[in-house]
Amino acid sequence: MPPKKQIQLQVEIRTQEEWSSFLGLSGLEVVDVYSEWCGPCKAVLSLFRRIKNELGDDLLRFAVAKSDTIDSLEPYRHQSQPTFLFFAGGRLVSVVRGALGPLLDKTIREQLSHEHQVLEGKAERITFEDEGLNAEEPVLEEDVPPEPEPEPEIVPTKKEVTLMIIKPDAVKAGKVDEIIEQLKEQGLDVLAAEERQLSKEEAAEFYKQHEGTDYFEELLEFMSSGPCTTVVVTRGETGEGVVEEVRQLMGPADVDLAKENSPESLRAKFGTSARENAVHGSDSHETAARELAFFFPRLKIPWVPGTAPPIQRTLALIRPDCLAKHRDEMLEKVQEAGFEIAMQKELTLTREQAAEFYKEHEGKEYFESLCNTMSSGPMLALCLAREDAVSGWRDKLGPTELQEAKETQPECLRSMFSEEDAAHNPLHGSATLEEAEKELQYFFPKEKTLAIIKPNAIDSRVAIIEKIKEAGFNISLSKETTLTKEMAEQLYSEHKGKDFFEDLTGLMSNGPSLFMVLSREDAVSGWRALMGPLDPEEAKKENPNSIRALFGESMLANAVHGSSTAEKAQKVIQTFIGEVPEEEEEGGEGGEGATENGADGEDT
Repeated sequence: MPPKKQIQLQVEIRTQEEWSSFLGLSGLEVVDVYSEWCGPCKAVLSLFRRIKNELGDDLLRFAVAKSDTIDSLEPYRHQSQPTFLFFAGGRLVSVVRGALGPLLDKTIREQLSHEHQVLEGKAERITFEDEGLNAEEPVLEEDVPPEPEPEPEIVPTKKEVTLMIIKPDAVKAGKVDEIIEQLKEQGLDVLAAEERQLSKEEAAEFYKQHEGTDYFEELLEFMSSGPCTTVVVTRGETGEGVVEEVRQLMGPADVDLAKENSPESLRAKFGTSARENAVHGSDSHETAARELAFFFPRLKIPWVPGTAPPIQRTLALIRPDCLAKHRDEMLEKVQEAGFEIAMQKELTLTREQAAEFYKEHEGKEYFESLCNTMSSGPMLALCLAREDAVSGWRDKLGPTELQEAKETQPECLRSMFSEEDAAHNPLHGSATLEEAEKELQYFFPKEKTLAIIKPNAIDSRVAIIEKIKEAGFNISLSKETTLTKEMAEQLYSEHKGKDFFEDLTGLMSNGPSLFMVLSREDAVSGWRALMGPLDPEEAKKENPNSIRALFGESMLANAVHGSSTAEKAQKVIQTFIGEVPEEEEEGGEGGEGATENGADGEDT
C-alpha cells in the first residue's frame, strides 16, 4: 500500500514576495527563521504537530523562512541558534530563541488565545520589539582568527524509545501487520515486536496504576482474553519525541472521539470501543522505561551515534563440574546481567594446557588440584562484552575464596553455583583488561573465514557490514562478483545431488554477491553465530538480532553464507578471491591442541 499523502505542517517561504503574502493572512503565524547553511530546526516538528492536532485551530499556522533570500529577515542571516518569530496581523508579537519545547508550547497557546481576543475586540494587539531586527550588520574581522572552541564533552546517550501494545481485539482481527506497516510509513523504526499471552496476574501488574477504578477488572479480563503484540518503537538517530509521536498516531482513547477528531489515527481505524481501542502506548518517558522493563527486560536500547561508551571484552570460564550441572542456568544469569556473549567455545583442556593457562599459580598448594579440575571434562569459554565487562563480571562472580563468597556475598554467582564440598570455585573471570586480552587470545586464537552476502541481500550490504564490524571482525579483503552457474556449482559442490542444489545455485548466479575475508578471534564459529540459523524464521525465534533474522527471506535466500571450518574457508578464498596478505600475528599460541566439541557441515 503506497504511503498516505500527508498535509504539510510548515509552509516553506523562500522569497520576499512569498513572505509578504504569508504575513497578509489573518491569525497567528509561527515562523522558524533559518540560514541556508544550517537549515530549519527539525527537533520541534513533533511538538508543533502535536499542538496543531490538539488545538485544531485554523488560525494557527507554521512556516519555515529562509533568511538568505528574504530581505525583511536580513538581520537573522548567519545565525545558528534556532529562532521562532510569532506574527499576528502582520506584526511581530513574540520571539523564542532556541528549541525550547515547554517555552514554545506556552508561547503558542498564550499568543493564539490573545489573538482570538483581539479578533473578538476584547484586547489590543501588542507589537514586540526584537533587538535582532534593529541590530547592525556584524563586521567580520577576517584577519583575526577565531578562538578555537573547546571540544564538546561527549555524554553517552541512549536513543529515546517507547512501547506500543497491539491489544487482543486488533490481534484477533488480524491487524498486526497493517498497524506495524503504518508505524513504518510514519518514519518510525520498530526495534522489536513480540506476540505474547498475558495472564490476569501479569495484566494486573502491568496496569496496577489503574487498580481501584471501576473498569479495572474488565480491563484485566480483556487484556488476558487473547494474545497481544508488544512493539518497541524509536525513530531517527536520537528517537527524540517518539513517545509523543506514537501517542499522536494512536489518537484519543475514546474511539468515537478518535473517529471524529483524528480519523487517520490507529484507534479510529482499528478500534471498536473505549476498551477495545486496538492499541496502548506509553504516555511518558518514565512510563516507557517501566513498561519496556516489564516486557523486554533484556532489550538493548541503541546508543545515539557517536555517544556510545567503548565496549570492553573479558573472558569467562564455566569450569567442568558447573557446566555439567548448571549450563543453561549459568548462561541465563550471564544474559540477565546485560552481557553480550560475543564468542563461546566448549572444549576440553589437557592436563598440560591447564597447567600452561594457570602457570602463574604454579608452586601454590592448590595448583595440582586446580589443573586436575580444569582438565576433568568439557568446560565453556565465553567472551563477554559490555561497557564495563571486566569489573562487571568480577562483581557478579564475587570473592575467589568460596567460604568468603558464601559468608559475605551469598547472592554472587560463585556462591550460588558452587558445590558444598568443592575444592575450587566454579567460575573464572579476567582481572584486568590486559589479562582479558591475553586470556581471550589463548582460547579464541585469531583466524580467517569466508563470508558471502548473497544476491538477495546485496542491497542491504551497508547494514550487514556494519553488524560485521560491530561484532569485532576485521574485513581483510572484499570482492564483488557475479557468479556463473558453473562457479556457483563449484562453490556448493558438496551439496550436489540434493533437492535444493539447482535452486541454490540458480539463486547464487542471479546477481552480484559480495565475497569477504573476515578475521577475528575464533572467526569461523563467531561468523556462524552472527549469521544465525539457516532458516530465517527459526533465526527470528532463536537469535532475532542475527543477520539471517534481519535480512533473510527463506532457507536458501537467507542473506549470507559462511564456511564451517577454517580449512574450507581457506580453500574457497583461494579459489574465488586469491591470496590474502598475512596479518601480523598477535598474542600466544591460543591453546593449540585443545579439543573443541561439535562441528557443522558447510553452510548454505
